[in-house]
Amino acid sequence: MTSITRRSLVKGAAAAGALTASSATEWAKAWAQASPFKPEANASISVLRWRRFVEAEDAQFNKMVAAFTQATGVKVTLTSESFDDLQPKASVAANTGAGPDIFWGLYSLPHLFPQRCVDVTDVADYLGKKYGGWVPLAEAYGKLGNKWISIPVAVNGGYINYRISSLKAAGFNEVPGDNAGFLELCKAMKAKGTQVGFPLGRATGDGNAFAHWLLWSHGAYQVDDKEKITINSPETVAALRYAKQLYDTFIPGTAAWNDASNNRAYLSGEVHLTANGISIYAAAKISPDAKQREIAADTDHAFWPVGPVGRPAEIQLAFPMLAMNYTRSPNACKAFMAFILEAEQFNPWLEAAGGYLTHMLNAYDNNPVWTTDPKTRVFRESAKRSLVAGARGPLNEKAATATADFIVVDLFANFCTGKETEAGAIALAERQLRRIYR
Repeated sequence: MTSITRRSLVKGAAAAGALTASSATEWAKAWAQASPFKPEANASISVLRWRRFVEAEDAQFNKMVAAFTQATGVKVTLTSESFDDLQPKASVAANTGAGPDIFWGLYSLPHLFPQRCVDVTDVADYLGKKYGGWVPLAEAYGKLGNKWISIPVAVNGGYINYRISSLKAAGFNEVPGDNAGFLELCKAMKAKGTQVGFPLGRATGDGNAFAHWLLWSHGAYQVDDKEKITINSPETVAALRYAKQLYDTFIPGTAAWNDASNNRAYLSGEVHLTANGISIYAAAKISPDAKQREIAADTDHAFWPVGPVGRPAEIQLAFPMLAMNYTRSPNACKAFMAFILEAEQFNPWLEAAGGYLTHMLNAYDNNPVWTTDPKTRVFRESAKRSLVAGARGPLNEKAATATADFIVVDLFANFCTGKETEAGAIALAERQLRRIYR
């Protein structure tokens, strides 16, 4: 049997990626023998995940699943759903006690029904000890009190995607690091005919990212640490007024954008600046279409600007993996979660994602995906810069519900599109929050 040492597990993606098919199989089988997580006899599990945006990531993940089955004998049925459809399906499963064994979801999904989640504290402790500890964001999403109810596999960092040539044509050498300068950039780009666009539709990833940055960067929050509703504030008014000025630089139709709309708009040349994960760049860079590759060469990324609050105030898209307590194979679920986060599996997967996914375990800071291409480097920091759903308030079922119900997104959409006045948009958000925080 091949022995598994810490050195072999953490020496990095270069070595892991160099494994031949036979040595990878040998490693996986040795891991199954040594692992503290032993699947039930004749176990099979079903996994429902978010639909991929980077094809290479999906292909590598499928290899991980196949390796797990080969090593353990556990059959894994893998299906996927769009961002917007995954949470409703998980909620139905939690309510009915029937459905996939594992949900690989978004944001604070496990906190919608924490009593339905398998306790995976042993898995989290095993991985944390082995790989340099979890970032604070992982603990926030993964734990309820002292118990881990999910394993936060990764974060999809969403930052400013922009065309370098268009930025320079507008008179800027870089994306300004402050909100006021960022607004001036957007105005200048519109004046040059290279417009910008951010989603104000109910886009689970990008819409929430944009709207929460608008709110939090102005020092406005949904609730405080005692769950007192604080949305009706001068800071919220300031955020709305700033958002309206930005919205006036957008191309038409962004109020109906979903999570794929900004990708399409950027790659078609409709917009030259938006916010997204690195999927736009990753897909264009390897496209058979020469025009897409030209866009990739002309693309770079920047952090969200820092607003009046004076510090980063962003929400990044966490991908927690949870097992439902109705599963007949909880040990197989635990083994699967542990397996995919081992270095020999996780490092090649992180590289295949091309920066679209950011790790939650500190040992992966030096993965080559962050060091070989300067255009990926801002994304390495996303798990460490992000606030959690609810920001100041406790991360619990209420915070999870507020995010799932798009309250902050609707706040800005209602005002920017003229559907509501400032006071009306705030009053509506306040009423919605009161129904949740009662």
